[in-house]
Amino acid sequence: MSIQTNIEQILSRIAAACVRSGRDPAEVRLVAVSKTKPAAMIHEAAAAGQRIFGENYVQEFVDKADRVTDPIEWHFIGSLQSNKVKYLRGKVAMIHSLDRFSLAEEINRQWGILDQKLDVLLEVNLGEEDSKAGTDEAALFQLASRVAGLPHLRVRGLMALPPWLDDPEEVRPYFRRLRELSEEINRRQIPGVDMRELSMGMSHDFEVAVEEGATLVRVGTAIFGERG
Repeated sequence: MSIQTNIEQILSRIAAACVRSGRDPAEVRLVAVSKTKPAAMIHEAAAAGQRIFGENYVQEFVDKADRVTDPIEWHFIGSLQSNKVKYLRGKVAMIHSLDRFSLAEEINRQWGILDQKLDVLLEVNLGEEDSKAGTDEAALFQLASRVAGLPHLRVRGLMALPPWLDDPEEVRPYFRRLRELSEEINRRQIPGVDMRELSMGMSHDFEVAVEEGATLVRVGTAIFGERG
């Protein structure tokens, strides 16, 4: 099937999941995960109406971004080293993977050079997996408060990459937990923090994520096919 057909089917499935959970489909945005995919495939997806693309690797993104001239929005969704932030400066609209204050300070410094603000999501390691990035739940609230004090960052929500489980229903408790953490942060009314976004759900489980409140779903394989 074509990329356009794949996108149409995914959007239809998102809409159906919204109907099941009493949500407005307009609340959910599709992030096309384009890591390892060539600029030509991004162009094809953009021609089909896709606007947000997520990249995981800084060097690959930098090499690719200049070759893509379509009117799209880049999000950085992968683990990020502080010494690589400068290469993203001014090129991405959101970073989903902020998981420590030292990284926040460097993002703030780089966007300060531009005198601009960047939307960021705090990544939470819900499964407490050593192989994955993300702050733990206990440190999340303090991290949110500290990041909110940086003048060039806007805390806009949470992101999680739950454990991989074959049955999407088994992932549901993790998605629900991320939503609960988001609600708890909102209740604390931390100045400068607005939990409007939940970045969760991938190709095999995004419908469950939408049912549990996702506003950004990160889908790669179901759009572009298996990694080349």
